Amino acid sequence: MNKHGIILFGHGARDPRWAEPFERLAAKLRALRGEPVSLAFLELMTPDLPAAVARQAADGCDAITVVPVFFGQGGHVRRDLPEIIEKCRSAHPDVTISCATAVGEDDAVLDAVAEYCLRQAGQ
Repeated sequence: MNKHGIILFGHGARDPRWAEPFERLAAKLRALRGEPVSLAFLELMTPDLPAAVARQAADGCDAITVVPVFFGQGGHVRRDLPEIIEKCRSAHPDVTISCATAVGEDDAVLDAVAEYCLRQAGQ
């Protein structure tokens, strides 16, 4: 079928307002592409990554890219996420599941954050 989904993977928090920027990012991505974009969380919020992968697989995705929306690659991204990805691959062997590096590791993202900081400083 050749349907490629994106799952934005975040940490999660007790306060539901924490997810608002991630929801806005997902909405922006949905407006830019015709294929599924969803959110998943490591803890404290739903859905978790296995549920999000299952939902996109049921929606006909044969490829899914997981994008960790973490500023850096700490223990959750280096240790926990690969284990969860492997469980998802085992549960959905017909779906190609890839994982990007944490968004904060990308120079373009860092450039955008630097520009934001300069704007906040009035420069």
